[in-house]
Amino acid sequence: MRIPRFVLFLAAGGIAAAANFLSRIALSEVMAYVPAIVLAYCIGMLTAFLLNRASVFTAADNPLSQQMKWFVLVNLLAVLQTVLISLLFARWLFPLAGMAFHPETLAHAIGVAVPVVTSYLGHRRWTFRTR
Repeated sequence: MRIPRFVLFLAAGGIAAAANFLSRIALSEVMAYVPAIVLAYCIGMLTAFLLNRASVFTAADNPLSQQMKWFVLVNLLAVLQTVLISLLFARWLFPLAGMAFHPETLAHAIGVAVPVVTSYLGHRRWTFRTR
């Protein structure tokens, strides 16, 4: 049985998201929230690149340097989405709703989930191209 590429992408993304999410919690012990989000995102991004290249987009035939460049560009847009969504929830929506149970952690989880579809489309189209 062949597993659809999007399902493999979701699995790789889930592992990368866990690396991102858990590292953000650890990093928040030694730095402010937004820098911790950005650094954790880089950890997740490296994890995602390695997993996607090895198990999701294995037929890609564009050069590694091109893959790396596009991977970073697509993920720069995704990190912007992550930070904006995290801040929207943590600093505005959750306080407005009176939600005080780990607002930064929950907001970050939502922020990490948002760019899943846009990232898949970007990586399929530009990062891991096949001719």
